[in-house]
Amino acid sequence: MKSVQIKRIYEEASPEDGFRMLVDRIWPRGISKERAKLDEWNKEIAPSTELRKWFDHKMEKFEEFKLLYSKELESKKENLNRMKEIAQKGNLTLLYAAKDTEMNQAVLLRDLILKD
Repeated sequence: MKSVQIKRIYEEASPEDGFRMLVDRIWPRGISKERAKLDEWNKEIAPSTELRKWFDHKMEKFEEFKLLYSKELESKKENLNRMKEIAQKGNLTLLYAAKDTEMNQAVLLRDLILKD
């Protein structure tokens, strides 16, 4: 496994990013497709709209969000395995738009990909 890192989409792209994958369901505000420099927009791996709206990036809901999102990801094993394969070939950067750098879906995805 090379590396799996997370980064806000608003940060500049760098060569160390490797494969750049947006893991949000909604396109980030104020970012052009050119500036995003994406290799892939993986909407399917993002939390469901219902879960995202319920969580609303509230710190007190994060622990429950992690459990609920992990349950959603159980039906997306194929997608997660593909992400692991990308990370084994080179660097993988999971991009997200949330302001909170510690409590977002990219953190959970990175941990899941690195777990095995």
